Amino acid sequence: MNEDAPRKRLGRGLAALIGEIDPPANESQAPKAAPSADGRIAIDRIVPNSRNPRRHFNEDEIEDLAQSIRVHGLVQPVVVRRQAGNPEGFELIAGERRWRASRKAGLTEVPYLLRDVDDRTALELAIIENVQRADLDPIEEGHGYQALIDEYEYSQNELAGVIGKSRSHVANTLRLLRLPQEVQAMLSDGRLSAGHARTLITAEEPEALAQRIVEQGLTVRQAEALAQGGPKNDSGHEKSRAERDEAVVALEERLAASLGLKTRISPSKKGGEVRLKYRNQDELDQLLSRLFNS
Repeated sequence: MNEDAPRKRLGRGLAALIGEIDPPANESQAPKAAPSADGRIAIDRIVPNSRNPRRHFNEDEIEDLAQSIRVHGLVQPVVVRRQAGNPEGFELIAGERRWRASRKAGLTEVPYLLRDVDDRTALELAIIENVQRADLDPIEEGHGYQALIDEYEYSQNELAGVIGKSRSHVANTLRLLRLPQEVQAMLSDGRLSAGHARTLITAEEPEALAQRIVEQGLTVRQAEALAQGGPKNDSGHEKSRAERDEAVVALEERLAASLGLKTRISPSKKGGEVRLKYRNQDELDQLLSRLFNS
């Protein structure tokens, strides 16, 4: 597949199928270039998209939006397609937050855009809308990307083209799915940032380190130092990142991000060594496959 093909398909499709993506500060107020609705539809004829990557909705934010809708109405339409097997029903493609708030506000009808798209395009659009609006937490975003890879055989390069992100962003987001469920939950609820979480991917005890990060309010740099460990200084304590060569530390980070393994580079006067630490047979097999097939 041409690497530019997905970008062309969705570059055209997003504007044509959804219209204006970036909402105003108050979503119930019409943006300057609000797409024209195809009409109004009974709100109880719409069902949410079970494939929507967004799983968590802040109820306080929904209530705030509902209150605004009670005053101003809903101008930004929801985007729907016809529901399979139900000629009277419609399935959301984009706008579930607006739909939920409209129901809470007591609306019986909402403006809508009707689009004829397949399952693949519907999933792409749902992910893109949420990502561009920063509505997904990193774990939801990763599961959305993984669904496109598993079901529609996207490469990471193709996926990056579809969503308008860099390949490294896609790769780093997917790597977060390797974290233990407990750590993923801490990332989803905001106790950990994505930067903190990335430092835990190759840590030996990610759950314990995650808890320490939260309890002590550690910075990402402090978390990296704990996750990677380090050589000892003259007093027998681990050297801090500031005591080590910045170029070596940066190279370790790049190598760890590329391989997904804990990495330690130890220069010496006559060369040095590179240590890669794997946690299970799968990680070793992946490493060997990359080395022998490169």
